[in-house]
Amino acid sequence: MQIFAIVVSLAITAVGVALFVKAIRHIIAVVKLGQPTASRTGNPKARTVTLLKESLGHTRMLQWTAVGVGHWFVFIGFGLLFFTLLTAFGQLFDPHFALPLIGHFFLYEWITELFTWAMLVAIVAFIGYRLSRPKERERGTTGRFYGSTMWQAYFVEAVILGVGLCIVTLRGLEYALVADEGDASVFHFPLTFWLGEAFGGLSTTGVENAIYLVAMLKIVISFTWMIVISLNTTMGVAWHRFTAFFNIFFKRKDTGGTALGGLQPMMVNGEPIDFENIEDLDEDAAMGVGNIEDFAWKGILDFTSCTECGRCQSQCPAWNTDKPLSPKLLITNLRDHAYAKAPYLLADPDERDGLPDEVKAAAERELVGATEGDPTLPSGGAVIDPDVLWSCTSCGACVQQCPVDIEHVDHIVDMRRYQVLIESSFPSELNGLFKGLENKGNPWNMSPNARMDWAKDLDFEVKQVGVDVEDLDEVDWLFWVGCAGAYEDRAKKTTRAVAELLTTAGVSFAVLGDGETCTGDPARRAGNEFVFQQLAMQNAEVFKETKVKKVVSTCAHCFNTLKNEYSQFGVELEVVHHTQLLNRLVREGKLTPVADRSAGNGAKRSVTYHDPCYLGRHNQVYSPPRELLDVIPDAKLTEMPRNSERSFCCGAGGARMWMEENLGERINLNRTTEALETGADQIATGCPFCRVMLSDGLTAKQADGSAREEVEVLDVAQLLLASVKRAPKPQAPAEPAAAEPEPVAAATATAVLDRPEETSESSGTDEAVKAEPEPEDVTQTEDTVTEPSEVGPAAEASEEPTPTPEDPAAETEPADVTEPDPATSDEPDSSTEPEDDAAVQADKDEKRDDTLF
Repeated sequence: MQIFAIVVSLAITAVGVALFVKAIRHIIAVVKLGQPTASRTGNPKARTVTLLKESLGHTRMLQWTAVGVGHWFVFIGFGLLFFTLLTAFGQLFDPHFALPLIGHFFLYEWITELFTWAMLVAIVAFIGYRLSRPKERERGTTGRFYGSTMWQAYFVEAVILGVGLCIVTLRGLEYALVADEGDASVFHFPLTFWLGEAFGGLSTTGVENAIYLVAMLKIVISFTWMIVISLNTTMGVAWHRFTAFFNIFFKRKDTGGTALGGLQPMMVNGEPIDFENIEDLDEDAAMGVGNIEDFAWKGILDFTSCTECGRCQSQCPAWNTDKPLSPKLLITNLRDHAYAKAPYLLADPDERDGLPDEVKAAAERELVGATEGDPTLPSGGAVIDPDVLWSCTSCGACVQQCPVDIEHVDHIVDMRRYQVLIESSFPSELNGLFKGLENKGNPWNMSPNARMDWAKDLDFEVKQVGVDVEDLDEVDWLFWVGCAGAYEDRAKKTTRAVAELLTTAGVSFAVLGDGETCTGDPARRAGNEFVFQQLAMQNAEVFKETKVKKVVSTCAHCFNTLKNEYSQFGVELEVVHHTQLLNRLVREGKLTPVADRSAGNGAKRSVTYHDPCYLGRHNQVYSPPRELLDVIPDAKLTEMPRNSERSFCCGAGGARMWMEENLGERINLNRTTEALETGADQIATGCPFCRVMLSDGLTAKQADGSAREEVEVLDVAQLLLASVKRAPKPQAPAEPAAAEPEPVAAATATAVLDRPEETSESSGTDEAVKAEPEPEDVTQTEDTVTEPSEVGPAAEASEEPTPTPEDPAAETEPADVTEPDPATSDEPDSSTEPEDDAAVQADKDEKRDDTLF
């Protein structure tokens, strides 16, 4: 038995090692087919720390806790139990063999047994999970294994199970062997002694032969695995055990962050393309990715490292709404194509005619184009279907979920760049987007002269650079209004609310007015890098001329682009989202939310918050908006099931805002349904794109009767403004005591706290402003604004109860607040008369028609 075991073990080991070395060399050769890329080796210390955190700490795997814990034991066991493989080779020659130094060290023995049993429990659970959930393999929202090569996963799991059983069996036989010699100790076999006692009836020779046999089986199982994966270099479920370390180390951000936020510039030979010097570019240079070899080497390493776990697929908004895009299958399709075409690319040109037909067919296959069969898993034609490529919203859920740091969004945008710039093949709706950006500097193709229309009729001055101030040194902040904030009717209300809150808090700011143009976000994510650079360079020049240093933006997309991408054009800015700045002002006591006294009985309205992808996942801003909602006294935050890191997209990102959604369920309807199921009265967000999409979804739901009429979609800033501007109902009418009008910046005493340098001008005294007025204080003057501008009825502090949907006086959104009516401005009572039915109905109609398209 011993000789047979030695011969078989050494033979399969020789074959396995030879094939394994050959496979590794082939994988390296395929990866090297990719183009050079920059910034993948800088800051090696930080990269090493990240590698250790993500591998040993399993930080990304533990996003799914139970699966992550089980995988951690399997992962650690795979490395730790390699020493048991060495022990098995020694036992072929001497059944008493133990590794030098550590072989009989009790800690090594304890850890070995603990991890072996834990690995066995985990792998049995994984196998049971796959077997007991056939729907996980079907097309659908729960089918994260759809398209995965299941035999490969079962094979790997069976190998781990077999190796684990061999280890515990060998430990039991080792106990039986020393027990026969009278030297057994449970102390050294804490979890396998009982198995050794079961072998107590065997003779010493029988135990030794059993050790030879089991050691051989362990070696045969291990090297069978090695042979199989060597013959299948696209077997990501096995190869990720080796390639994931490199993929994590070479990730885009050396700080350890995911490949989200700013996009990489378009590269040629590892250098960013500068369209100002486009004439210096080689005429054969690829603009984007049009062939598999146009991907950077890190891209091909990404494809090789995919484990086919389906986490990305399970979170993808396109996949969850029945569209053909699966991030997992996009990556695996690219992987399979790369390895199928590699022999052609690696062969000498003179030898290519003699290659097999399937290799030549792969070489001629179009990367993006018409496919045959299921576009998700095409049976022929191009590798990637256009519907797959253009379904992406660039939300980043795939990147955020991937345990091996695959950069899906970068690869999708690179393919879009080639389609737009070289092939001129893109959805027709984008023609209007590109035309508006090129000619008018905004995606709506509206006049730049209308950029300040949002500020009309405001009760305070909005300073404009070049008109009211010479440059930004004269104020604290540049308020970046953005195209949506300047032109889109719903977004204008957010812009006005933020401007009013900043003014109330005494924050000095200015806007660029018609000197502002689109940041270029929709152009870049649609693949039009040329237009993006044109806009970015124009804005960068304006920033330098006007000495911009600090920027606050209401648009999550503008915020992301200015913060993460404009440094590529020599502009370093401190960029904050408006929820971050407003939260800071509330914490400093410069804005004080006040409860709606008219609600009575301490009733709170339910608010749910939708995380904008470009604020949350792309920039990890989750707390400030929620903290603002928490401090509003009469609002109760109710989270949706999918929130924070796992928030579901609204459907507008990746330039999808300007593309029609013809496939599957509309993403915004899916998200709106989830928001409505919380029972919330208000859906809050912090991005104009999200507000447009969710408002349209809500309108559709209200039209079919599946949503209450009083539900509304608002920006967090609007909710805060409504609360800040509320004033308690006066106990008795009082005549205004101020001789002069109260400044607009101090329109209500409750809006300012802990600012002793300011005084209550309405009372004519020098005492510090109180947090809330006393009953005898005068809180209403002819210049006091008592109704929040541009907010919905549930956010308004009215004296009357909120009308029911059946009430003909029910409002959906009040009209713009303008100057007080002279006929009523002298009245100290803040209650208002109901609007006439015609005006209310017109207001309702305005909301129904208040859509982008």
